[in-house]
Amino acid sequence: MGSAAYEARRGQIETYFDRTAAEAWSRLTSTAPVGRIRATVRAGRDRMRATLLDGLPRDMRGLRLLDAGCGTGAFAVEAARRGADVLAIDLSPTLVSLAQERAPRDLGDGSIEYKVGDMSDAGLGRFDHVVAMDSLIHYPAQDVVRLLGDIAARTAASIRFTFAPKTPALTAMWAVGRLFPRGDRAPAIEPVAETKLRASIAALPGLAHWRVTSTSRIASGFYTSQAMELCRA
Repeated sequence: MGSAAYEARRGQIETYFDRTAAEAWSRLTSTAPVGRIRATVRAGRDRMRATLLDGLPRDMRGLRLLDAGCGTGAFAVEAARRGADVLAIDLSPTLVSLAQERAPRDLGDGSIEYKVGDMSDAGLGRFDHVVAMDSLIHYPAQDVVRLLGDIAARTAASIRFTFAPKTPALTAMWAVGRLFPRGDRAPAIEPVAETKLRASIAALPGLAHWRVTSTSRIASGFYTSQAMELCRA
């Protein structure tokens, strides 16, 4: 990617998930009791994970999958259990370490390689499928589409990612978040209209041979996210 704005936002995200919110994120993604608000977020994330998995082959033996922004590793484990060779990457060393600690020893025919780094790194190699669950929602739409184009050049079959749909509720939450002291803020979520996102995808030369094949929105209390699937035409 390389732009100064992208690098700055990436640094904010790394700091937030690696330091500011690491403990809260660890609890949210575990089975530990949480409050009512976080319970709706946990339920929404569980539904989104299941939605993204539903679009992948049941038997993924011999296939390589990139879990782009793996967090604490729940999606990587499910994909590996289907037989995939998963590269699970995240900007946060703390979350990657936690994912490694939580990973079961027996993954059947699949495997997981954990890595700290940027999903846009061409050195990661080629993949059959890429999944980016809630890891692009903090970037402006133009950066998301450029990143998808970079990843598409190294992907054989499909890219599944989520974005924050531009709804009145999400826009209001974003506005309220800007009122908090800067040190207490999470990196801002960047809501985007689906029509604008589709148009930007269609206009990018690097995605000329890719098509949007499905989209699905999950709304669960304080969690709202929309999955989009791109498949090579």
